Amino acid sequence: MTNSTQTLSGELVTPRVTCHYHEEPRLVFGCGREHVSPQAGISIFGPRYVESSTRHPATARIGLIGSGRSVASAEQWITNSSTGVAGDGINLDFPGYQEDRGFFTRPIMDTGWRESITTNEMAAIGSLKRRRDKFVESVKLVSDKMRLLAEKESEPQVIVLALPDELLKHCRTVDYRDDELGSVHRDFRRAIKAEAMRYRVPTQILLQHTSEATPASRNVDHRSRCAWNFFTGLHYKVGGTPWGPKMKSPGTLYIGVSFFPPLGSESGTMQTSVAQAFDDSGEGIVLRGKDFQWDQSQMGNSPHLDEEQAQELITEALKRYQDETKQTPRRVVIHKSSRYWPGELLGFQRAVSTVPEFDLVSVWSNDRVRLLRQASYPALRGTQFSVGEITYLYTTGYIPSMRAFPHGHVPSPLQIADHHGDASIHQICAEILALTKLNWNSAFFAAAEPITLKFSRAVSNVMREIPPDVKPLPQFKFYI
Repeated sequence: MTNSTQTLSGELVTPRVTCHYHEEPRLVFGCGREHVSPQAGISIFGPRYVESSTRHPATARIGLIGSGRSVASAEQWITNSSTGVAGDGINLDFPGYQEDRGFFTRPIMDTGWRESITTNEMAAIGSLKRRRDKFVESVKLVSDKMRLLAEKESEPQVIVLALPDELLKHCRTVDYRDDELGSVHRDFRRAIKAEAMRYRVPTQILLQHTSEATPASRNVDHRSRCAWNFFTGLHYKVGGTPWGPKMKSPGTLYIGVSFFPPLGSESGTMQTSVAQAFDDSGEGIVLRGKDFQWDQSQMGNSPHLDEEQAQELITEALKRYQDETKQTPRRVVIHKSSRYWPGELLGFQRAVSTVPEFDLVSVWSNDRVRLLRQASYPALRGTQFSVGEITYLYTTGYIPSMRAFPHGHVPSPLQIADHHGDASIHQICAEILALTKLNWNSAFFAAAEPITLKFSRAVSNVMREIPPDVKPLPQFKFYI
């Protein structure tokens, strides 16, 4: 980065550099108590709404799919971990997942909520010659097991996929050539998430090498870390709220806009838009927009919507949010990872014209700019700085409240590349920082990106696998 710019008259001008530090956003836990750390907050206060008999699940009905061995080890792992897991000085103690501790929810694993993948079924898949066929048949097999569980009179709230290593070795990923689609890459996890939407039951994956790990096992996280992540995701999928954000602008709906190409290289110029919407309590919905043409060779790598497409996507997202929550937002904030083109900008503005306030923000990571400080650790998470008219925000870095730098790499700031709307840049940055702490699929302190953009890849990857005869569900729990 140069330390001066040149005007049209040739005069060198040093850009003005300003800095501002945002305090670590606080989260809301049981009984409205607050803490900056997801793990510490749950350990001390319990999850959000734990005091409510209507908003907090007293039990979690868990179904299991796997071989006899993998189901047994998964059930044992869940049972043992639910009583609590000691940390190791780096990983915090996991307080448990029982009615009297931790998340204050009791896991129930009834024998009627199990479906076995038999030795003969795995042998039949293993006998197939082409990996593509093994992948397709494995997806069909697990899908049929999910169907059987979903059709139970008293069905489980979540299905734990305790898939055996013997099956996964055939189908983790596959690459093949299709006469119509061209070159295709598929991922088993994503395909199963998409299949589960047929039966309206969310899934949680527990790999055999995790459930059977010992302290000496390699390439497996510490057991307390695994337990934190597993039970945090499970709690959300059975209807709980692990924690909530403390936002300074109530009534705001945050929408992330992203794009993805369909399966196969022959789709060429086709793209699909996706909107992920999160309200100020952290609840999220997903909406798939329409397919549209985008030729990267002619128009650039980053897709953009025209005015009509942009207006239609956000209008439909607002309608879906209102239908799902019975609420109308007072303010709408749209995040995307590329600048707004004129027609796109006009379409978004028209879509939110009936909303009292709005902000349209473009944000992406910029590894070409660094803020250096005279200290042993890098810039603090929460540092906002501007160079001339350009604003940056560190969402990673040294975390004073933890007295730690947990990321292990030189942090890169996010660049606020584009902003149109009502709020100040300070408010925009504060909200982005808060939205990095809403990943209910993990109990990690914070992510590098706001949830509006971070989950766009996860959602897009699952969307790409959804069969034509399956309608994408709006609830976010089906995508993670």
